[in-house]
Amino acid sequence: NVFQKKCFLLISIIGNLGMLGFFKYVNFTLDQLNSFGKQLGLPELGFLEIALPIGISFYTFQTLSYTIDIYRGKLKPSKSLAEFSLYVSFFPQLVAGPIVRASVFLPQLREKLQNSGGKLRQITFESSNVRFGITLMAIGFFKKMFLADNIAPLVNQIFESPIGESSLTIWIGTIAFGIQIYCDFSGYSDIAIGGARIFGFRIPINFNKPYFAMSPSDFWRRWHISLSSWLRDYLYFPLGGNKKSEVRTYFNLFVVMFLGGLWHGASWNFVLWGILHGTYLASHKFLINKFPVLKNISFFKTKLGKIVAILITQYFVLLAWIPFRVQDTEHMFYSIQKFILFDFDFLSTIEFISANHKITSLFIIIFVVLHIISFKNPDLIERISGFRLITWMLFLMVIMLSIFLFYVGYDQNFIYFQF
Repeated sequence: NVFQKKCFLLISIIGNLGMLGFFKYVNFTLDQLNSFGKQLGLPELGFLEIALPIGISFYTFQTLSYTIDIYRGKLKPSKSLAEFSLYVSFFPQLVAGPIVRASVFLPQLREKLQNSGGKLRQITFESSNVRFGITLMAIGFFKKMFLADNIAPLVNQIFESPIGESSLTIWIGTIAFGIQIYCDFSGYSDIAIGGARIFGFRIPINFNKPYFAMSPSDFWRRWHISLSSWLRDYLYFPLGGNKKSEVRTYFNLFVVMFLGGLWHGASWNFVLWGILHGTYLASHKFLINKFPVLKNISFFKTKLGKIVAILITQYFVLLAWIPFRVQDTEHMFYSIQKFILFDFDFLSTIEFISANHKITSLFIIIFVVLHIISFKNPDLIERISGFRLITWMLFLMVIMLSIFLFYVGYDQNFIYFQF
């Protein structure tokens, strides 16, 4: 009956979020208690550091989607523990996403089980899936190892000790981090989606040229799509979405992004990042509601107007990347101040880049060029995977040689492994 369904749903939500909250926030909570107690002169609490299980943020949201979709009648429950376990532990995207919903994965799995007589003992590899998957994985490794890891030293050097740096240096470091985190995370997503495709599973894209977004809402339709759409469908809409009053809509947007910041980790810098994006979304919605004429300004429909909209949007996106990257409070607010004030010291910045990071600047330029090319060619992966065999193999060889020849050996984990 309905009451039983609600009870089971409540147990699932409390259980999943309770485990996520415990592992992600217990260390942070105890640290805050110790800090508060120290101010009161109380003895420090002794406790063991609790390790965060790998990928807990991602598979927790996946299991929640399973329970909620069953409650809503959008999905039939799994008839076996093996089927459910394979969904939760599907290895390509287990550690850092994308967040794959049960309603997307299980129908594909059930079709394969049906075609194999109910037992998934072997996988039938299709040539088109294998070539597409390998192509996408190669591009993912290129993003991570050729671009993100080679740009990381510049970002680290600037933000490890930003005090005293000019605005231009902070700008360069912020732009570089924006490129680094995109190439790092979208690279992992490409590898995961490509790996799943080789086995015949289609996982939705997680990024769609986010640095060409023309508004805050457009950005979140393009960035970490699996998370933003999950928050929209399982949090924003249940809170009322935009069906309530205008004030309630702004509140819902703010709360969703605030919780999105907390999802990333128990740290005040992630909270501030979420608050900034919540403010962006609520402010944009407010302006559109109060001044509907803004949606029909002809200038923003021209090529120049679109460029202006992109630059304005990315300015605020980059500003929010500073608290995401810089955890030290003093360093964070210094960097934000320098980012906003524009007191550029061109000479010192040029000397800094020339002395340490001339090659890194080349990687940033390469990213910009490739990002524009991929934006103008949305079906690029399909076209590359459809090349003649010799041409396709040559493409893969160029990717591998680029990584081997230019990889500086700076070993860095995927950024989203920590979440």
